Amino acid sequence: MNRRQEIDLTAIAWDTMERFGFYPEFPRSVLREVEVIKPKIHDGEIDSHDLTSLLWSSIDNWDSMDLDQIEYCEKGAAGEIHVKVAIADVDSYVPKRSQADRYAAHNGTSVYTGIVTFPMLPDHLSKGITSLLPGQDCEAVVIEYTVLPDGNTRHGSLYRATVANKAKLIYEEVGEWLEGTRDIPVTVSDVPALEEQILMQHEAAQRLRRYRMKHGALDLQTIEAEPVMEEGRVKDLVVQRQDLARQVIEEFMVAANGTTVAYLEDAGLPMIERVVVTPKYWDEIVDTAAEYGWKLPSRPDAKSLSRFLDYERERDPDTFPDLSLTIVKLMGPGEYIARDPKREPVGHFALAVTDYTHSTAPNRRYADLIIQRLVKSAIEGDHCPYTYEDLEEESAWLSDREKRSKKVERFMRKAAAAVLLEDRIGEKFEGFVTGASERGTYVRLIEPPVEGRVMRGEGCLKVGHKVIVRLIHTDPERGYVDFECTGKRPGIRRFS
Repeated sequence: MNRRQEIDLTAIAWDTMERFGFYPEFPRSVLREVEVIKPKIHDGEIDSHDLTSLLWSSIDNWDSMDLDQIEYCEKGAAGEIHVKVAIADVDSYVPKRSQADRYAAHNGTSVYTGIVTFPMLPDHLSKGITSLLPGQDCEAVVIEYTVLPDGNTRHGSLYRATVANKAKLIYEEVGEWLEGTRDIPVTVSDVPALEEQILMQHEAAQRLRRYRMKHGALDLQTIEAEPVMEEGRVKDLVVQRQDLARQVIEEFMVAANGTTVAYLEDAGLPMIERVVVTPKYWDEIVDTAAEYGWKLPSRPDAKSLSRFLDYERERDPDTFPDLSLTIVKLMGPGEYIARDPKREPVGHFALAVTDYTHSTAPNRRYADLIIQRLVKSAIEGDHCPYTYEDLEEESAWLSDREKRSKKVERFMRKAAAAVLLEDRIGEKFEGFVTGASERGTYVRLIEPPVEGRVMRGEGCLKVGHKVIVRLIHTDPERGYVDFECTGKRPGIRRFS
């Protein structure tokens, strides 16, 4: 039996989850509690709008079943576009302090390893009752806002509603159609008026994006290769492309989250905000830009950094993902913080927005479920379900959970890469140096998009050098892919 057949990546994923403090399996108490839950639709018991007749649709990955949001647009006066984003009402089925809630609160997020997904909530809920899949009427919280011709937004209202998804669309299909590289998908053309609807959503998203970019949003692009599995084996690694369909969802969610913050502010409720205060290592970002001949100001300035990145993306698209990765690391991670509505918001440096939270994925992130409970308490005039001190504690815990989930996902990408390459020991590859410090020198291959450590011949290598490396060792259990540098390629240049 060869070594590839002996590697059980699922077992490695489970062990990695436990090693980073997550529960990889739902206890029987959670499953017993959840399996008896039945769908329920408001029947006059609360103030809920019936919006099932609207042409709602979703855009997500082809295999996603845990749909948190659906979208709908209408034309307004003077070129305005009115947007509705419906968010799955998870709170109605996962009450605070229930068994499912306690489990979700501990893990804090669904973890996507590419090998196996560890959902925050059982499939009976997240892929069934609380998923906004087509073919069923669903409870939701609707967020309304208006996109103005210049891309600015006017916040609207939040309210409870019954909705029905009319079409489950796929990122790649819609993205290629919007970009003009394929015909309209049948999932769009088969639904009357959906083509016009998606084109309107695209127009609204492009307005929002142009406005954010004008005000200093950072258009970062990093390479994160996901494993392609076939019959339990790693067949390839692919990089997710940021297409126009993904931009629709990204822009709509940023605007929806800003509207949610405004709503909670008006209600006078404390909340959890998602922030990147200022880049953690701005001096190093300035030094990175200087390697390219750019002079950034001594104090953090999003617009200046955005102009630098835009220029380099156009000038050298092949190495831009690695430059992006450098900037992302120097920016530091986003985090959750509690906010008193009487205090000024901190803001999100990379998104160029002042008011930002996570409210649009309550099936997948616990912070969003907390925000949903706060919103519903404001809608219904109920007692606030969390104190400011509660939210401080939750914010610290969930920030840690997110950091740990990223470590799990990164480790499993390395483990999958090690499996993919284990029978190619001795082969040579072209790549770029992505890290060079006392902690080690790292290289990313051009094809397949694997990152590993240079164990031999790393002297004098700098970030950005294009090199030839030979694979010398893999260890999936430890996530190791090791190379020997055998030479540099002509036209070497530094980018950080």
